[in-house]
Amino acid sequence: MSRGLIEAGKASAGVSRRTFLKFGMTLGAAAGGGLLLGFSVKAAGGGARRSVIGGDAVEAPRPGEFAPNAFVQIDRNGQVTLVMPKVEMGQGVYTSIPMLIAEELEVPLSSVTLDHAPPDEKLFFDPLLGGQLTGGSTSIRYAWEPLRRAGATARTLLVTAAAAQWKVDPASCSAEGGEVLHAPSGRRASYGQLADAAAKLPMPNGVALKQPEAFKLIGTRAKRLDSPEKVDGTAQFGLDVRVPGMLYAVIVNCPVFGGTLASVDDSATKKIQGVRQIVRIDNAVAVVGDHTWAAGRGASALIVKWNEGAGANVSMKDIVADLLSAADGKGAVARKEGDVDEAFGIAKTRVSAVYEQPFLAHATMEPVNCTVHVRPDGCEIWVGTQVPTRAVDTVTRITGFPPGKIVVNNHLLGGGFGRRLETDMIAQAVKVGRQVSAPVKVVWTREEDIQHDMYRPYYYDRISAGLDAAGKPVAWRHRIVGSSILARFAPPAFKDGVDPDAVEVAAALPYNLPNQLVDYVRQEPRHVPTAFWRGVGPTRSTFVVESFIDELAVQAKADPVQYRRALLGNTPRARNVLDIAAKAAGWDVPLPKGQGRGVSVMHAFGSFFSMVVDVAVDDGEVSVKRIVCAVDCGMAVNPDTIEAQVQGGIIFGITGALYGEITIENGRVTQSNFTDYRILRINETPPIDVHIVKSAEAPGGIGEPGTSALAAALSNAIYAATGRRLRKLPVGSQLKTA
Repeated sequence: MSRGLIEAGKASAGVSRRTFLKFGMTLGAAAGGGLLLGFSVKAAGGGARRSVIGGDAVEAPRPGEFAPNAFVQIDRNGQVTLVMPKVEMGQGVYTSIPMLIAEELEVPLSSVTLDHAPPDEKLFFDPLLGGQLTGGSTSIRYAWEPLRRAGATARTLLVTAAAAQWKVDPASCSAEGGEVLHAPSGRRASYGQLADAAAKLPMPNGVALKQPEAFKLIGTRAKRLDSPEKVDGTAQFGLDVRVPGMLYAVIVNCPVFGGTLASVDDSATKKIQGVRQIVRIDNAVAVVGDHTWAAGRGASALIVKWNEGAGANVSMKDIVADLLSAADGKGAVARKEGDVDEAFGIAKTRVSAVYEQPFLAHATMEPVNCTVHVRPDGCEIWVGTQVPTRAVDTVTRITGFPPGKIVVNNHLLGGGFGRRLETDMIAQAVKVGRQVSAPVKVVWTREEDIQHDMYRPYYYDRISAGLDAAGKPVAWRHRIVGSSILARFAPPAFKDGVDPDAVEVAAALPYNLPNQLVDYVRQEPRHVPTAFWRGVGPTRSTFVVESFIDELAVQAKADPVQYRRALLGNTPRARNVLDIAAKAAGWDVPLPKGQGRGVSVMHAFGSFFSMVVDVAVDDGEVSVKRIVCAVDCGMAVNPDTIEAQVQGGIIFGITGALYGEITIENGRVTQSNFTDYRILRINETPPIDVHIVKSAEAPGGIGEPGTSALAAALSNAIYAATGRRLRKLPVGSQLKTA
């Protein structure tokens, strides 16, 4: 998911991209005593509101303002608790976000504990994304100022409370290690001792935040707080849930998109020991048993007939033909600058290309699952989800229960990548659970997970440029054809025929191009469901744009790095990361025959990124030898997490670029498991050298840039090694057929 979803937040929340978010903070007495600090993120001109956690009343938000989205509590024992509005799916926010509070609050990072935020859009609304959800590489961007301000305000109140008790000037006191100190007299008091008194003080105005040079924690390599539990197996993912009396269900979905259940012969299944029940729903059958082994064996024994419907006639040739036909239609303008037709008319040379990118599955390490207990008076679910409030909405739609009768227990996610922005697996589990008089864990096998995913759309791009006599682009035309995820996921964001996510990067290039026309044609694949896939817009656009920039450099007989540098004069941060990556990679050092080096540059998610990839190509097989990248993501909260995120994103990107492809035949996904939906192996993973640019700018996103920038640099490296320009992903299969 990318900034397209941020536009959805803009549409629904009324926040202009140019509007600087103003932050207000509130105090309330915590349940059981202590200091409770909430903060609200609101549009300019909105008022503040008070909130508390622990069952106390919450004042209604004033008109035109957002409700508080996170809270910090310090109890009488000095324990600092952050109610975390973001979910942890491997990106490290359960460490980096607490660092923001710990920095300003002057407490050790290890002293901050976390609670999952309940689904409550009034309390935990994120204006960057338009709801309570996690995605779009926005977590640190969203938390950067308000979390630090919450910590600084709490610290100021605690210092003021101590100074009042000691009858000294607050300026003579300081905070350190969870205590307030008065150096002249040697007195000290813990935060727990001061919490009740601090809670009664009026809210201070204009609390100053630390300057970067004063940071003690931000910018350091903090160890992940969630690592010990993940290593020793005590961490609770959705798949780990155990509820007293729980049964287990294995799903058999209709293999054809849009098909429904016709009939089931379950006679053999009922004879299997441990099978309790066979549940029929609209498009699937669930076998419920005492354990997954019994349920899985029972599912394999079913004889199912389906009403396949119109989807059974759909294959890849139909989907691609639809895209090609749509590309000849009229596009909705995403960006227009200058006179493109006139510029093409005077151009010395014209270069054109067509790029295609396939459907992709998420293939998260943890297959989708949901545990549900539907009772006559309410429903409780246990799941790992990026969208807790949408989970509640889904349960309400199916059961009719009001939100107050629905409990969502959110858990760690064993990979999200956008898959868990969807609630189809929750809906299905609730439908099954309504027919089972016990808690039931509904699990999809890996085959069901891959063959019934919601896929990264298939995209078709036509792009052309006019070059002057020196090879510099003077005209640029780019047409993007594909599915609109936002039209379904966040309809207010789809305006005037343009999906802002689909055109992201393409409609805001870092390069100085005087005459541009970028437009978009929406073409939905027949019956095939589409969804976000780790930075959809920037991922798809960067492959096209950066591959094509390389083509222009070749046409101009120019070095690809120098060609880009000449076009980046108006974007110094982009040019800087390019210079750093090229130098660190030894761009000018020749490679052996059969090897090649490629480069890409990207500005997305609020960050600037450049990548250099070295590959070797032997008999159609690509081996990635080394990757060097430079990232300017503004202020680096936790360099260790940034490095890990970039490395993980790159590995995910290599998988997609070399091997990733979902194909449809007769309405069915032909891939089924990692045997035919190949994932990069450990022994295939190259050394990845990450250079983080030191910056005082506000943080940008980092979860998706590594994935987004990879494919272009990889394909450019393959061209350098082989002389073959591969414009269709995955490049691995294209090389073998070239």
